[in-house]
Amino acid sequence: MPKWLLTPLVGAAGGWLASLVGWPLPWMVGSLLAVIAVRCIGNLPLAEVPGARKCGQWVVGVGIGLHFTPAVIEQVLANSAIILVGAVATTLSSVIGIRLMLRSGEDRATAFFASMPGGASEMVNLGQRNGAVTSRVAAGQSLRLLLVVLSVPALFQLFLGAPPTAHQAAAVDGSWLALALAGGAALALLMQRYRQPNPWLIGPLLVSAALSIGFDLQLGLPQGASQLGQWLIGSALGCHFDRAFFHRAPSFIARTLLATSLGMAFAAVAAELLGWLDGLDHRSLMLGMMPGGIAELSLTAEALQLSVPLVTALQVLRLLLVLFLAEPVFRRWQKRESHA
Repeated sequence: MPKWLLTPLVGAAGGWLASLVGWPLPWMVGSLLAVIAVRCIGNLPLAEVPGARKCGQWVVGVGIGLHFTPAVIEQVLANSAIILVGAVATTLSSVIGIRLMLRSGEDRATAFFASMPGGASEMVNLGQRNGAVTSRVAAGQSLRLLLVVLSVPALFQLFLGAPPTAHQAAAVDGSWLALALAGGAALALLMQRYRQPNPWLIGPLLVSAALSIGFDLQLGLPQGASQLGQWLIGSALGCHFDRAFFHRAPSFIARTLLATSLGMAFAAVAAELLGWLDGLDHRSLMLGMMPGGIAELSLTAEALQLSVPLVTALQVLRLLLVLFLAEPVFRRWQKRESHA
């Protein structure tokens, strides 16, 4: 029997139970925790369903893009300077993790790329190219995402409370949705071929947003589509964790979790200051500056009725900053230290 056959069933059971108790993002968090529990406590080797995470990102990416409208994008562009400052501030928070890891004996390359708030696979590739211990880089990136997924939606719901009014479902148009899905898949395949970051999320997001802005669609996904994407992504993420992962280096895990927590606190304080200076919604700004993933935090914004485009813009801009600047900054740092 394929090792992935039970994974979606375990994830669906976890998502359903989480939805019964009212957890935020229940189908992502519940499926993630259920798969981790079965792999760690039950010691069953559940594996990721081939293509499941890509499919979930594809659906979620289209849904995120549909939140972009001409009026909203005009507001985002009008505040582009503050958004850039927020993305830079979040990127700089990685210095906390780098310092903690260096003081505990990690080599410079591993500490640097394990602490960068960028895409996990991209940071592993950059770390490997620069002499880092790739298993530590992958572990650091996975733990950061795990902590953010488990804590940020719950903390935001705890302090913000439930949305004040029931979310009114947007209209659904099958023709536009089919066009967005097909165009998003085509762009994702093209981006994947040329090894662009996070293609199955960013490709559909760009196509969907372009259609939504260009034609002022004011549309949404059908009922249950967002939950489907959450379930696929959460079940796939859970397959990265097992007993060996948590037993391998408990001190490294503790340092990574501490560094991520401090980075989140730094981002929260910075967001409050920027929101006060510019007048932007400090809750959306704070969520967008959290060191997590685009899909996870955009879904959180949608669930709490915050500004999905603002959160997405901050996350995408930070990802681009890290991808383009991480390696040059690291090499300059290495060169400077070697001459010191």
